[in-house]
Formats: sequence, structure tokens, C-alpha cells
Amino acid sequence: MADDQEGVKEPAARKSRWRRDIWRVQITLRPVPVILFVLLVISASATAWLYVKQYKPDQMTNAKVAREVINAASEGTVALLSYSPDTLDKDFATAKSHLGGDFLSYYDQFTQQIVAPAAKQKSLRTTAHVMRAAVSELHPNAAVVLVFVDQSTTSKEHPDPTMAASSVLVTMARVDGKWLITKFTPV
Repeated sequence: MADDQEGVKEPAARKSRWRRDIWRVQITLRPVPVILFVLLVISASATAWLYVKQYKPDQMTNAKVAREVINAASEGTVALLSYSPDTLDKDFATAKSHLGGDFLSYYDQFTQQIVAPAAKQKSLRTTAHVMRAAVSELHPNAAVVLVFVDQSTTSKEHPDPTMAASSVLVTMARVDGKWLITKFTPV
């Protein structure tokens, strides 16, 4: 009879040990999903950081953007340096559409006080042509372009064109998706 009781106790002891072992397994398995979740969050954060800090700026400063900046700087330079006494208001309005920041107010004041009176009085006509342009600096929302310009000027006193070659550092800023000239520095 003692053997019968031992046989009954043994399965009960095994069952009780089995429950304890299962509980340990469950406890040890619970951190695994937490660790996986934490690793997932860390990898998602790293991916987002790489996108914002590496990929997105590279996309905003690729060759296509460089061409856009060069075209905007070239068109703006021609608009700034080309005018005729017959179409001064239209020429200045066209130039202003390429400008932004403090340079816009400076240009407006400069053209009204100096360029317009001289152009009307001496019948000055200037035409600018961009010979070459290259990006010096390119950032997602700012750029500096070196522009080489040939400019011809005629007047009542000198009807034959006077040619002048110059180079200009054109500082650009992206405003509402459009590249505008914010600084114009002859070099």
C-alpha cells in the first residue's frame, strides 16, 4: 500500500513541478516581445533620423536642384542687369520678381533713386548675357552661384555698344519653392 501512495504522489509531484517549469518559461518568454518591440522602435527611429538628416537633404541638393539654382540665378542676373528707358517699369518689375529678402528693398530703392533717372536722362540701354554659371555652394534652402556676365550698354552719347565682362556671386534662397536672389556681390 505504501507503494500505491508513492505512485500517486509521484505524478502529483511531477504535475506540480511541470506547472512551476511552465511558469518559469512564461516569465522568461515575456521579455522577448518587449525586447523585440524596443528594437523595432530603435530601428524605426534610426531610419527616420537617417531619412531626415541624410537622404532628404541629398534629394534637396542633387544635380536637378543645382540646374534649377543655376537657371534661376542666370535669369535673375539678366533681369537685374538688363533695362531700357522705354520699358523701365516693366524691366524693374521683372527683376523684382527674381528677388527676395533685404535685397529686394535695396534694389527697389537703388533703381528708383539712381538707375531710373540716369536711364531716362541719358537714354541708357543695357543688355546682359550670362556666359557661364556654376554652383559654388548648395544647401537645401540656400545656394551661392558664380555667374560670368557680358553686358553691353548704349546711350544717346555712345550709340555703339560698350561691352563689359564681369563676374557676380549670386546668393539664392528658396522661398515657397522658388529660388530668389537675396544678395548680388560683384567679384
